[in-house]
Amino acid sequence: MNSLIKKAKETHSLTKDEIISLLEDNSINEELFKAADEVREENLGSYVHLRGLIEFTNICKRNCLYCGLRRDNKNLKRYRLSEEEILDFGKKAVEYGYKTLVLQGGEDDYFTADRMVSIIKKLKALNVAITLSIGERSFEDYKKFKEAGADRYLIRIETTDKKLYEDMDPGMSHEERKRCLRDLKTLGYEVGSGSLVGLPGQTLSSLADDILFFKKINVDMLGIGPFIPNEDTPLKDAKGGDFTLALKVMAIIRLLLVDINIPATTAMETLNKNGRIIALQSGANVVMPNVTEGEYRKLYALYPGKICTGDTPAHCRSCISSKIHGIGRIISDGYGFRGNKNSPKGN
Repeated sequence: MNSLIKKAKETHSLTKDEIISLLEDNSINEELFKAADEVREENLGSYVHLRGLIEFTNICKRNCLYCGLRRDNKNLKRYRLSEEEILDFGKKAVEYGYKTLVLQGGEDDYFTADRMVSIIKKLKALNVAITLSIGERSFEDYKKFKEAGADRYLIRIETTDKKLYEDMDPGMSHEERKRCLRDLKTLGYEVGSGSLVGLPGQTLSSLADDILFFKKINVDMLGIGPFIPNEDTPLKDAKGGDFTLALKVMAIIRLLLVDINIPATTAMETLNKNGRIIALQSGANVVMPNVTEGEYRKLYALYPGKICTGDTPAHCRSCISSKIHGIGRIISDGYGFRGNKNSPKGN
């Protein structure tokens, strides 16, 4: 197993069977995490990029079985931020020192292309990088967002297993999700995707396919999180994902895609109180603190036990900054585009 880790570290390539072997064997976890951390340090330096997350709508037309925002969840109080509220949160985030704003929401048809273009242009005027995470849109919409100033787009595939995807996401097409990823690449976005680790029916073979898919399409950002059952979804009684397995998937991805941006996800910290710091020491180089204010933080209820919902954005910034400094890492003051080796200023 150590020879496989050495191979991955030196060649940034593994076969499917080799990936499965690493995922199966828990005796090599520490060596795997250490190797991923070394590859991150060698290629990206000690910098951690902070992204200010604005969760601007919890209304979603989709009905994914694992997600608390799903259309049929009648127990969730719904909200939709106004353009003025979004801009207010964005301005405050810039005052806290964020150089990237992430606009994340359910697939809410109220936010037409024209509405999004207006928001993007006004946020872009704050001299920030803009990441969008608003689901499946047409090529034309993606083009308008890019022309308005959007830099990055995050659209997680969740699983590359077509049957599992379409079982988990009723009425959605796996091919359509891949079409979105292709369109975004064509338009010149930095493209982010990711997987849920631990979905019911998911196998290690499927996770290996996920890793190889991300390598094949050369994603620029990759978010890995454990599946956490939500009591307001059909999967409420399912077994949740495993923190260590999610961490291993993330670490292997770092070995294969050495210069991409990998966030230490909040879901990791939901399962382990030090989850984000452990992730930062196992290949991750990004943290996305929530800059949404008030009750909205609690209402963006993807999964139960979500961290920091009672905190203020200022407290979150201070808290995560002290944790990052505590492990000897440096908070970047750049925009954090892909591959910023030893550069705090970004590209």
